[in-house]
Amino acid sequence: MPAQPTLTLYDYFRSSAAYRVRIALRLKGLSYDQVPIHLVRGGGEHLSEDYRAINPQRRVPALAVGEDRTILIQSVAILEWLEETFPKPSLLPADPFSRVRCRAVASIVGCDIHPLNNTSTIKYLRQTLGCDQPAIDAWYTHWISEGFSAIETMIDPKPFAMGEAISLADLFIVPQVYNARRFSVPLDAFPKIVSVADACAALPAFRDAAPENQPDAE
Repeated sequence: MPAQPTLTLYDYFRSSAAYRVRIALRLKGLSYDQVPIHLVRGGGEHLSEDYRAINPQRRVPALAVGEDRTILIQSVAILEWLEETFPKPSLLPADPFSRVRCRAVASIVGCDIHPLNNTSTIKYLRQTLGCDQPAIDAWYTHWISEGFSAIETMIDPKPFAMGEAISLADLFIVPQVYNARRFSVPLDAFPKIVSVADACAALPAFRDAAPENQPDAE
């Protein structure tokens, strides 16, 4: 394994994208500093010009790497960099078809569920489109259920999403289950997904990365 550079994670405890990266950093045994960026307080600290100078998209996570503080953004890109730079333990199955299925599960969460339910989308629904809370709750539940219905057919917990080893799929499933539970989305129809989340919750890397265990937790 290459020598570890200094790492600084710009983070928000409830961000599921940042949650994925926290899990990966811990699974790979990498130390890092955290800089909390509150997405709600004061209208959102991520919207400040100071943070825009770090991440032009003004979202979390961002990861500063090395003494020159090269900035990486977007959780999927950061996870790919971590996997390529610190390949052990691997977060992708060895079998090519299992690897594709793993990436597909991660993509359903990262591309189809999360973008439709993240903080900025919900804010737009509420403030710009004038949706009331019941409508927002229905929207949130719909998109989680749509994505989870597909994932439920694609995984066979043994005990993790892709088998006996943790994979990228688990890193995407666990934060999305956390969000679903936080917003009281019914999960009875998704016993496999719940089983995966519960199995992961027993591991120190997942416990340490959980929102309630972050320094900025409220």
